[in-house]
Amino acid sequence: MKFRLLTLFSFVLLAAGLSAQESDAYRIEVNIDGYEEDILTLGYYMMDKQYIVDTAYREQDGAYVFSSDTGSLNPGIYLVVLSPDNNYFEVLVNSDEDQNFTLNTSTADLADVRVEGDRQNELFYEYLTFIRQKQEASAPFRQTLSDSTANPALAAEAKDKLMTIDQEVKQYQQDLIEREPEAFVSTIIQFNQSPEPPDFAEVTDGEEKQRLQWRWLQAHYFDGLDLNDPRVVRTPFLFSRVNYFVNSLQVRHPDTLAAAIDQVMDRLDPQSEAYRMLVVHYTNEAATSKLVGMDALYVHMVDNYYRNGKAYWADDEQVAKMVDNADRLQPLLIGKQAPDLKMTRRDGTPINLYDVDAEYTVLYFWRYDCPACKKSTPHMKEFYEKYADAGVKIFSVCTKGADEIGNCWDYVDEQGTGDWIQVADPYQRFYKSYDIQSTPSIFLLDKDKNIVSKRIGADQLAEVMEGVMQQANATGK
Repeated sequence: MKFRLLTLFSFVLLAAGLSAQESDAYRIEVNIDGYEEDILTLGYYMMDKQYIVDTAYREQDGAYVFSSDTGSLNPGIYLVVLSPDNNYFEVLVNSDEDQNFTLNTSTADLADVRVEGDRQNELFYEYLTFIRQKQEASAPFRQTLSDSTANPALAAEAKDKLMTIDQEVKQYQQDLIEREPEAFVSTIIQFNQSPEPPDFAEVTDGEEKQRLQWRWLQAHYFDGLDLNDPRVVRTPFLFSRVNYFVNSLQVRHPDTLAAAIDQVMDRLDPQSEAYRMLVVHYTNEAATSKLVGMDALYVHMVDNYYRNGKAYWADDEQVAKMVDNADRLQPLLIGKQAPDLKMTRRDGTPINLYDVDAEYTVLYFWRYDCPACKKSTPHMKEFYEKYADAGVKIFSVCTKGADEIGNCWDYVDEQGTGDWIQVADPYQRFYKSYDIQSTPSIFLLDKDKNIVSKRIGADQLAEVMEGVMQQANATGK
């Protein structure tokens, strides 16, 4: 793990960092030469954020003591944060029995920490010191490689030196893990080591080789790691490891992401804090995603973790709202057949959405008094001119009720869009079936009225249409 001395702005006060076991306690004394501020703060990592758990005040001898006789600290990597600039150094908190120790450092070099009374932190800072020494040793060789004018012979020598240093680091890490397999620093090292896929030397095709290595990495990314180790919950490494697996090692498709999240959850104890935090994170991420189609991932998370009671931490009212939201989204997921619409034309004749015979149907919900709809109209007209001959039709739904429908037709005449299929429903039943929250709202349907894309801007419609048609041509559909 590379030591970091950063400026930290994202602290949030969270008292829940303490356990509730009254018999446990912690006492961490910190001495920092050159630091004379009134307070020192203790924080910890959780997922991709940091939280404050305690504050120590300067004592007469200059020491700062974080302590409690009502509960121990949960294990993890903690941050000792200096005021006012939020510079910090990291410290390990292990088990309940290992929470009484002293740290000594100075503002001249916060990375140089001397530990008294805790073997875990002694190992940790021995490791960090070794890593820093190797970084310093490698600096001139990295500089040589970054110099485009460097002599080729010197560049080759620098590359060899860096490879040697890299091997020394790997050997040190391996020796430490074998010598201290239960040490927290050994776990940290393992979580920061990326598995190396086989070369697949027998495969000559470069793209196929890459595909096989990618598949191997997906299958072996968590080999040798204990995701249920309670110490890794309060580190940046558990989340970064899981999130890389979910959002970088997978194709960005809701079904693929859902399967990846489920794989992670299956490795975790459902009662663990990591399980709860990750379920909440990926549910919220899906709910707020701007990517088209990610509502399917939200529906998956609700169906597989909230609806069935696995999200035991969520209250009944919250779950009921989430289930209701998922039920509204379910019929409108990409790939589903769009709900039929029973509408009325301008002349009063009835027409259903399913009556429209077209290779592609653009379902367009709008209002005549909607500023965004007025901006969309020119784009829609340009789109229709381009794609009408390709079998594309626009099923244009004015969302006004019975008393304002007349204004809809006036707007159609004003804008010259009478060649679209202009319809309305005086009872506005489409609001529920299509979950219309705002206008304009656009759905792209194929010839069977399956939803191909949705919630796209009118200015994006042509680009989306091109992609859909190209994909259809490539697959022969």
